[in-house]
Amino acid sequence: MKEKIIIKANQMFLKQGFKSVTMDDIANEMAISKKTIYQHFSNKIELIEAATQYLFETISCGVDEIYALDKNPIEEMFIIKDFVLTKLKDEDSSSIYQLHKFYPQIHKELMLKQFDKMGVCVVANLQKGVDQGLFRPNMNIELIARFYYAAMTNLKDLEIFQPEKFNPKTVQETYLEYHLRSICTEKGLTILEHLLNSTIS
Repeated sequence: MKEKIIIKANQMFLKQGFKSVTMDDIANEMAISKKTIYQHFSNKIELIEAATQYLFETISCGVDEIYALDKNPIEEMFIIKDFVLTKLKDEDSSSIYQLHKFYPQIHKELMLKQFDKMGVCVVANLQKGVDQGLFRPNMNIELIARFYYAAMTNLKDLEIFQPEKFNPKTVQETYLEYHLRSICTEKGLTILEHLLNSTIS
C-alpha cells in the first residue's frame, strides 16, 4: 500500500502541483481513508520527500538502461530526452515551481541529487562523443557538462519560458539541438541532421 500511495501521490503532484494537492485529495483519488495514508507517512512533507525520491530513482534507472544500450552519444541524448519527456508528460508547468517555493529544502535536495546523477552521465556522454570523433576534442568537458545541467534546470523557469507562449516540449527539444550543434564536429553534425530529419518526418 505504501508504494501505491507514493506512485499515486507522485502522479498527482506532477499533474496538479505539490502545494495544490492535499492528503484528502490523494485519499479520495485512491478511495482509501486519510488515516491509511498517515499509517505510512506522518505528514505531507514526508510523502512529498518519498514521491520526489521515487521520481528521481525511476528516471535514474531509465537513464542507466539507456546508457547500457551503448548508442552513439548523439542518439543517446535524443533517447534520454524522449524518455524523460514521456515520464513527465503529465507534469504541470507549475509543479516544480510550487516545490521550489513551498518546499525549498526538498527542492534543493532533489536538485543536488539530479546534479550528481546528471553530472556523471553528461560527462560520460561528452567524453564518448570526443572519443568517437563526434564532439569537438578541445572543449572543457567538466564545464560544458555544468552548462548543460544549468540550462536544463532553468528551462523550467516559468518567468523566462512562459508555458502559454513556449511549449515546454518544444523548449526542451530546441535546447537539445542548440547544445549539440555547439559541440558537434562535421561528423557529428551529419548524425544530428539525420536524427532531426527522422524526428520531423
